[in-house]
Formats: sequence, C-alpha cells, structure tokens
Amino acid sequence: MIVQPARGAFYLLQGFGLILKPGIRAFVLIPLLINFIFFTLFIWLGLMQLGEFIDYLMGEVPEWLQWLEWLLWPLFALTFVIIGFFVSLLSANVIAAPFNGLLAEAVERHLGNTPAADDGGWSALLKSIGPALLSEGRKILYFLLRALPLLLLYVVPGINILAPVLWGLFAAWMLTLEYIDYPLSNHGQLFPGYRALLRERRLLSLGFGAAALALTVIPFLNFIAIPVAVAGATAMAVKERLIQSDKTPISQ
Repeated sequence: MIVQPARGAFYLLQGFGLILKPGIRAFVLIPLLINFIFFTLFIWLGLMQLGEFIDYLMGEVPEWLQWLEWLLWPLFALTFVIIGFFVSLLSANVIAAPFNGLLAEAVERHLGNTPAADDGGWSALLKSIGPALLSEGRKILYFLLRALPLLLLYVVPGINILAPVLWGLFAAWMLTLEYIDYPLSNHGQLFPGYRALLRERRLLSLGFGAAALALTVIPFLNFIAIPVAVAGATAMAVKERLIQSDKTPISQ
C-alpha cells in the first residue's frame, strides 16, 4: 500500500533532474517566471490576511474544543497556506499552459516517446482548441463542485477539525489532475477521460499530488514547482503507460 504513493512521489522528484537536461532547459524559463510572479503576489498579499483568517476560524471553534487551540491554530494556518499556494498555482498554470505543453513535449521526447503534436501541424492544433477549452471548463467545474463544500466545513463546529486533512487530500488529487493534463492532452486525452485512468491508480496519483503539494509550500522550492511537476507528471504518464498511443514505448 505504501509502494504506490512512494512511486508517485518519486516521479515528482524525477522532475528536478529532467528540467536540467539538454533540450528541456529552454522550455523551463517562462513557466518558472510565471510561477515566480504568482507566488510572489500571494506571499505579498495573501500572508497579510493570515492573522484575520485564523482569528475568524478560531472564533468558530466551539468552547469545549478551545483547549486544542495550540493544535488547531497551526492546522488552520497550514490550510490557509495550502489553499493560497494551490489557488496561485492553478492561476499560474492557466497562464503558463501553452508553455507547459511544450515542456511536456520536450520531456516526452527525452524519455523516448514521440509527442503526438509532432505529426499534427497547425490544423490539428486549431482543431484541438475547442475540445481543450471544454475539457478545461469541466475541470474547473469539477474543482468548484468539490472545493466549495470543503471550504464550508471550516465553519461547521466540530467538523472543521477534519477540514484541513480533507482539503489536503483534495488538493493533492487536483494537482495530479492538473499536471497530468499537459502530457495527456498533447495526445488528445482530455478531462474527464484521463480522470478515469487516475482513479484506477488512486494511490499512485495521491502520492504524486502530495509530493507536488509539499513542493508548493516549501519556501524557495515552490518557485520551481510548475516546471518540476510538469516534467515529473510527464515521466509518470510515459512510464506508467497512461498515454494511449501506439507510439508509447514498451519499456522504459
């Protein structure tokens, strides 16, 4: 049971080495810059609201649980940071999406797979815009329908103790969906189709997502979270045979 999450986390770690490879480094700069800008904005604006946010949540905790303040305060603070970095990351990914797709192609090519985009040309690219937008819309709706109820748990006395744990698991799952999108959408596999593939590998996916989530909350390392996670997700897609293509290598 531990093997699958550990393997998923290992793919994320592979991303650190992959973004330094010749032929890949050139595609890292723009996602890196976009990520830096969004995280800097969050640190500047978001953390200024941290105290008020925590005070509000602590005010919703019933009196009989006030003695747990020493535990609840850091849990709520960590949740605030996770939510802030997660939203910043999703926002940055929207802007960086075209460049992340190119990065995923470069990584896939380095791993011995031939990106489908090599054969498609501009006409295939234009035809893919409509389905890609529809896929992205479904992903956003999927996120909102689950994120809003989870956020509401923070104002339910007693239950709000579990909210940080549930949000962490959900954030890990969403990060995997977000990053696996780049290599798979290059092959025409769109959300929610690849969501079914990840459900079959839920522990592997949560392991990767948890590692990506941890990366987003580690100071300084979070600035390189996007390119590292895109590279790691592409490695996972290729080596776990998530790419539905007759060009996928039999072994890696």
